[in-house]
Amino acid sequence: MRFAGNVIWFVLGGWYIALLWLLGALVFAISIIGLPFTRSAIEMAKLSAFPFGMDVVHIRDLDLQEETPLEGLVGFILNILWACTFGIVLFFAYLTAGVVSCMTIILIPFGLQSFKLAALSLFPVGQRVVPVEVANMIREEKARMRMDQFRR
Repeated sequence: MRFAGNVIWFVLGGWYIALLWLLGALVFAISIIGLPFTRSAIEMAKLSAFPFGMDVVHIRDLDLQEETPLEGLVGFILNILWACTFGIVLFFAYLTAGVVSCMTIILIPFGLQSFKLAALSLFPVGQRVVPVEVANMIREEKARMRMDQFRR
């Protein structure tokens, strides 16, 4: 089912939005200051092209670290810069795709994916795309660690 969903998604416009992400990555890769955006934009391009079966986790959850450089003030500033440039364009592209998809019953799963991606398009710095199974394992491990803190 994931394969079929990804093929239909890609044909119906996933390729276009993935290209927008790659365009953003290229523009920011040209400047040295924009290099942190490049990795995030490429990660989101992968998710935009083939969203079914994939999920997004923050790098601190992936590395099981308490604080990373992309989490604090630097990450916040980078996310604001992204949101003010390409983020807002991608947000409205996903929002439009989601509304159009939800107008038909058969495309509602695609609309829900579009809304998920719209939220991520504004603040992608510090996010990594992983398979759903890996994301669930990461969340379970994080929950175990939090539960251990409460038991002490």
